[in-house]
Amino acid sequence: MKTESPAETEAVGRAWGLEAGPGWVVLLYGDLGSGKTVLARGVAQGLGCPARVHSPTFSLLHVYRGGRLPLYHFDLYRLDGPEAIARAGLDEQLVNEGVTVIEWPERLGAGETWPAWAPPPQRLRRVLLEITGPNQREIRYEDLGLGRLG
Repeated sequence: MKTESPAETEAVGRAWGLEAGPGWVVLLYGDLGSGKTVLARGVAQGLGCPARVHSPTFSLLHVYRGGRLPLYHFDLYRLDGPEAIARAGLDEQLVNEGVTVIEWPERLGAGETWPAWAPPPQRLRRVLLEITGPNQREIRYEDLGLGRLG
């Protein structure tokens, strides 16, 4: 799907947040500035989280409560693989009672799938965001594994 503005990208995330259930994981792949955090903000809105969502690059994880489910928003950009994720104590929080959105999931070290060392999610969506213009994005996604989204 194509979006023509950050507001449209956010609206895609909002729709996903409205349908999300406990234990769902959304993996966000894309270059810097491709809209990963904008999409995560929309998921939070769909969940009814009242907080302002911003990139957790320096803290690695922000947990937003107050909606119908909590949102666990990870940014793994600064980590160099599964060992660093475990050292940071994040491995056991990847799948939880809420919805997990992970920016830079390449750092999980699982290639195109979910890592065997992590608890399996209830549902898993793999998303690729591409910059196609100053405000335009191409969003492609697929649902993986037995617990598919949608």
